[in-house]
Amino acid sequence: MKKKDGKFSRSGFGQLTIPLIAIALLVIFNMIRDPGFFTIGISHNNNGNAVLSGNIISIINGASELAILAMGMTLVTAACGGQDISVGAAAAIAGSVFVKVLKSGSGISGGTVILAFLCACIVAMIFGCFNGTLVAVFKIQPMIATLILYTCGRSIAYWINGGATPTVTSSIVNGIGSFIPGIPIPTPVIIVVVMALLFKLLFHFTSLGLFTQAVGINGSAARLNGIDARFIKLLSFIILGVCVAVSGCIGVSRLGLINHETLLIDIEMDTILAVAIGGNSLGGGRFKLSGSIIGAYVIQTLTITLYAMKVSSTDVKAYKAIVIILLVVIGSPVIKERFGKWIARLAEKRRKVSAKGAEEG
Repeated sequence: MKKKDGKFSRSGFGQLTIPLIAIALLVIFNMIRDPGFFTIGISHNNNGNAVLSGNIISIINGASELAILAMGMTLVTAACGGQDISVGAAAAIAGSVFVKVLKSGSGISGGTVILAFLCACIVAMIFGCFNGTLVAVFKIQPMIATLILYTCGRSIAYWINGGATPTVTSSIVNGIGSFIPGIPIPTPVIIVVVMALLFKLLFHFTSLGLFTQAVGINGSAARLNGIDARFIKLLSFIILGVCVAVSGCIGVSRLGLINHETLLIDIEMDTILAVAIGGNSLGGGRFKLSGSIIGAYVIQTLTITLYAMKVSSTDVKAYKAIVIILLVVIGSPVIKERFGKWIARLAEKRRKVSAKGAEEG
């Protein structure tokens, strides 16, 4: 029995149990409420291109920025045992830089978009390095350290474009935020897949995943084993900076403008919740990136479900909070431990009954 439990734990499936059950319950609920809720169809967008449509497309498309941020947040959480609450503000800064560079030339070409994206990445990585330095070098608790950028980040985004909300008119930028002509899948969904593959390759060809977990579990022991804990923590914030830049650029491309006040507003808490729902320990250590991605889709599915039920936008947050609290409590170590003991007792009773039956036979 112990051997099976160990295999169950090592496989990582146990960590994904809660998010998978959550998404399954939401799917079943929606299928009962509306059998056609998950119907996928083909429609034509404003440009006349045939694209996929339906609630499930809206869910996976709408959760794109959240899923990307959740990937980066998972690394920070695992390495530092804390969370970055400035990702929304940092995304506004990255988005402002993206628009600033796009508007600096006479026209928007493919090269200009690439340059704008690279500039957004560099700026976001610099701010990520700032947060990481406070945490790794000065040993400030991550949530307190990132509170600085959370407070002033959107003001910085406001200054970058002089307080204006410039629009961006470009087929290339529009394609990034919606659909590429000839491809029916939303571009943000493709970007999420690309980012997930990049993380997969990063963990496969480097020891970053192992080092991150080691630092998160016991930083002192990791240092004794030759792992530079400060560098790993700093690197996790820099990688999160790249995720922030990607999400910010997607958000700008969806709207075709930069609004520093509303871009990815309140996404910080959803990002942290996606990591928690994914079964990752918010205290650092072991992590599973796929769990955080599923957690992002759980949150978005819940949001779309509430809107489909005609729940007002002002009430959606309250309902989301109730459901998410239940999910987090169910996935807490205390509940998991008690559930494990209950399963062990059932197995022991079954073993005794089987043994008694064999003796009587």
